[in-house]
Amino acid sequence: MIMLSQDAYPTRTQNSAAILARHDPVVYEREIATKRNTGLSASQRDTYQQNGFLLMPELFNQEEVGFLFDAMQGMREEFTHASRKEVIAEPGSGEVRSIFNVHRLNEIFANLVRDPRVLNVAREILGSEVYIHQSRINYKPGFTGKEFYWHSDFETWHSEDGMPSMRALSCSILLTDNSDCNGPLMLIPGSHHHYVSCMGETPDENYKTSLKKQDVGVPDQILLRYLADMGGIKSCAGKAGSVVFFDCNTMHGSNGNITPYPRSNVFFVYNSIANQLESPKGGLTPRPEFVATRDGIAPLAPQELAVD
Repeated sequence: MIMLSQDAYPTRTQNSAAILARHDPVVYEREIATKRNTGLSASQRDTYQQNGFLLMPELFNQEEVGFLFDAMQGMREEFTHASRKEVIAEPGSGEVRSIFNVHRLNEIFANLVRDPRVLNVAREILGSEVYIHQSRINYKPGFTGKEFYWHSDFETWHSEDGMPSMRALSCSILLTDNSDCNGPLMLIPGSHHHYVSCMGETPDENYKTSLKKQDVGVPDQILLRYLADMGGIKSCAGKAGSVVFFDCNTMHGSNGNITPYPRSNVFFVYNSIANQLESPKGGLTPRPEFVATRDGIAPLAPQELAVD
């Protein structure tokens, strides 16, 4: 008799929320050639291991930021009225909230995911070759930009995409200054060591509403308070060109933006080539390719960003 292995990270299947132990490493042993590593310092690796994120100030220079900013603005202008499935509108205002799959829609961002300054950090932390699980631009316009509520990305990717283990990370490249006032990324240090199992049942095609406002897979408030009491809350403000790397299980969110100043970042989710998606939990239909990559997966090779 063959015994099916039990899911180490169950969620959305019970009537109560819970905090479960993490069973996966945070920083993985290297499986790729040492010469490809970034040379992250021991202090940087320890910071990521302990806190679940690492801020690298002004990794991209002003010329590069201007080049990427123009590409980002061009995509928004091109796609605003194009009725594209990859475009997610802000609730209420209808302004562009996010554009997904940007590494396949735009050559500049296709090159950016291969830039050694970000790609090699992902490969070093995940200890393997990687591919893009998801990419998007989050615009968060001034005055009307809505919040992103607290969540663990892995809880969604595990449940709705069938991502097997916590061997993925997000890379947020700041394309505008992120201040403490205009809705920067907030993270709970140390929360990545704990898996928060959520209540509720996932409806099919949940992404159609969750990408605007998440109602399923929302962590319990008492458990959030517990994690924040242990680790605090860190606001990742920084100058344009700075980059935040954070673990797929780090609890994070951001406030709304009522300042006149937009907060625009480009996100790349790097997943280990050894951690490709399986079937979603509960018999759900797989989310579309522009949200969760399943096709054409191949290791990314480093390529310097060319600024024209």
